[in-house]
Amino acid sequence: MSESDTDRLATLIDAKHACLSDLAAMGRRQLELVREGGMTALLEVLAVKQQTIARLHQIERALDPFRNEEPEARAWRCPADRARCAERLSQCESLLAEIVAQEKEGERELVARRDETARQLQGSHDAAQARRGYLDAVPRGASRFDVTSDF
Repeated sequence: MSESDTDRLATLIDAKHACLSDLAAMGRRQLELVREGGMTALLEVLAVKQQTIARLHQIERALDPFRNEEPEARAWRCPADRARCAERLSQCESLLAEIVAQEKEGERELVARRDETARQLQGSHDAAQARRGYLDAVPRGASRFDVTSDF
């Protein structure tokens, strides 16, 4: 592998790191919006997030040729470049773990919000049914009872 190949590898790793950093930041914002109930803004974040994920997939495909190579066989300009790339890759793995944790937390939050909304809707439905039942029990055309006072 030539130095230009390792330069390309380092550039791709940097691009992957940038994408994962963006996704982690969006994930933090996503969690905030889920907790606040900002669903319109959440959908906007998710749309941008999807574009970033597509960009990450492109980078991953560009990295495919490097996956089957022996790391020791790569020709780096200097040991510091190799160390920097290895550190950046390690940061990518940490960011990915953070993103996965954010996604799981977001899912838990959304499920809790969904369940709370379902409980509220059920309560409204039950109240409406009780009202209908009460109204159905009052005969049609029955006079209303006046509870006002003439004091």
